[in-house]
Amino acid sequence: MSDLPRKAVTRTAKLAALPLGFAGRATWGLGKRIGGKSAEIVAREVQQRTADQLFKVLGELKGGAMKLGQALSVFESALPEDVAGPYRAALTKLQEAAPPMPTRTVHGVLAERLGEDWRELFTEFEDQPSAAASIGQVHRAVWHDGRDVAVKVQYPGAGEALLSDLTQLSRFARLLGPLVPGMDIKPLITELRDRVSEELDYELEARAQREHAAEFEDDPDVVIPGVLHQSDQVLVTEWIEGIPLSEVIADGTAEQRDRAGQLLARFLFSGPARTGLLHADPHPGNFRLLPPAGVPADGTEEPAAGDGRWRLGVLDFGTVDRLPGGLPGIIGDALRMTLEGDADAVYAMLREAGFVKESIELEPDAVLAYLLPIIEPAQADEFTFTRSWLRSQAARIADPRSPAHQLGKQLNLPPSYLLIHRVTLSTIGVLCQLGATVRLRDELESWLPGFLPEYEPDEADADERTTDGNSAQDDTPVEV
Repeated sequence: MSDLPRKAVTRTAKLAALPLGFAGRATWGLGKRIGGKSAEIVAREVQQRTADQLFKVLGELKGGAMKLGQALSVFESALPEDVAGPYRAALTKLQEAAPPMPTRTVHGVLAERLGEDWRELFTEFEDQPSAAASIGQVHRAVWHDGRDVAVKVQYPGAGEALLSDLTQLSRFARLLGPLVPGMDIKPLITELRDRVSEELDYELEARAQREHAAEFEDDPDVVIPGVLHQSDQVLVTEWIEGIPLSEVIADGTAEQRDRAGQLLARFLFSGPARTGLLHADPHPGNFRLLPPAGVPADGTEEPAAGDGRWRLGVLDFGTVDRLPGGLPGIIGDALRMTLEGDADAVYAMLREAGFVKESIELEPDAVLAYLLPIIEPAQADEFTFTRSWLRSQAARIADPRSPAHQLGKQLNLPPSYLLIHRVTLSTIGVLCQLGATVRLRDELESWLPGFLPEYEPDEADADERTTDGNSAQDDTPVEV
């Protein structure tokens, strides 16, 4: 038997207690204020108690509850600092660890999926997991050929738990709204639920990871561990040593933060262009900062500034978006036209792609004013992502009195862009947690279709193609 609660009634009861707890704390807070405590002190205490209960339950249940907690964890930067503080520690716990399942359960899964003689496949196997996530946990081991490996073991009953949790969570999604101002939690839960079957399928995960590993095999910046073995509930991959991104966020140097942020942005935009796949689970627990050769993994020695040898290790390919042509060209086109200030062209493009429904009429200039602050990081040669910047964007969109809020309610997100949108927002959230200074425009120019303007042939090219011997002097570069 697994320690993952498998009976729907048990999990439902725990999740159903959350909104009751929220209401109880509101009453408790009112009583404290009547008793003389200041509103500010009471608010902090209520937030702390809410965080403790919410993420304790989400972490204990694993499954869909923990999956939602991990998805929300990257957005804590959008919260006001006095609210975010109590949540931050609890959220971070969900990125790296959760209560492990019993050793006997792990051994039972390995025996069932790898055979009773499964120990012969390893020269060493650590029973204590090195990491635990929403549907499985990871054990460090040594493969029979001497390579260090990560053994990912899926929780028995994980599929049932995922579906049950996400169904229950969707019923009180409105109560979770204050966790991420300006974001509707229910579509996020729906999207997570729709992808349950993919994440449970380790064959799909192994295939996506192999494709990434092959493409990035000799990459100087990104490391993808290879897949050594895959079965229904067990995935064995190469082990990579590095600093978890959650630790870089908490204690990293400025150089580590900036390097991690640059490589994270590079992987986000280069992955679809190079593999046709978008890694769709960008929370800090899935990334490692790998030190240069000769530098300890704990980062106690710093490489020479600017040598660029730190690399990004990427884990967990259980959720991917399949984009055979890379990211849709409309994203780059619309972004470029917005930066150029072409309100009419941007509006026409958004209408054609379904971001503005036919029944809605908006002012193009108002749409441009809504978008420009959001894409500020793409305007400068380099941009420092901060929690304060993200909070200002969240507040602008969440304030019911603001024009941005009213306009945002009228925009539409086509289903085919939902996962891309979530991954982009999540990545921005992580960059703000890092406080990284990133040359985002460089990555957009290198990897995002449509972002760079097209040019007419220059004079030299035109001369070569002129058949009558006349110089094509008017064919200088022209942006279109």
